[in-house]
Order: sequence, then C-alpha cells, then structure tokens
Amino acid sequence: MNERSYTELMKSKAMSRQNAKDAYMSNLYIDMLLDEILLNAEKQKLLNKIDQAIDVNDKPAFLQLTEELASLNKRFGT
Repeated sequence: MNERSYTELMKSKAMSRQNAKDAYMSNLYIDMLLDEILLNAEKQKLLNKIDQAIDVNDKPAFLQLTEELASLNKRFGT
C-alpha cells in the first residue's frame, strides 16, 4: 500500500497550490499580451484610415476617425 506521511502530503498540497498560482499568472499575462496586441492593431488600423482621410481631404471621415481613436485611447487608458 502506498501511504504518504503528513509532511509529504503537506508538501504535495503546497506544490499544487503553487502550480495553480503559476498557471493563473501565466494565463493572466497571456490575456494582457493578447489585449495589447489587439489594441495596437486597432490603433494602427485607425491611424491608417486617418492618413487616408487626410490624403483625400475627407474632413468628416477624419473627424469621425480621430473621435474613434480618442475613444479607444480613453477606453484603454492610453
């Protein structure tokens, strides 16, 4: 029969908690990284559209797009 001592059980439980904490932190970091990538992609897309609106002298589009960019920056605190 495979019996483990109290000390071994406590060490095992502590390791299990640490592994769960490490997994949570890894997932949190990955989520933050993906959010940052998506934010940067959306900002770049808006900046390109703003440049196009400037190139063709489309003031209404420029104003709308810069408002969207300001809203995006406000939402993400940038």
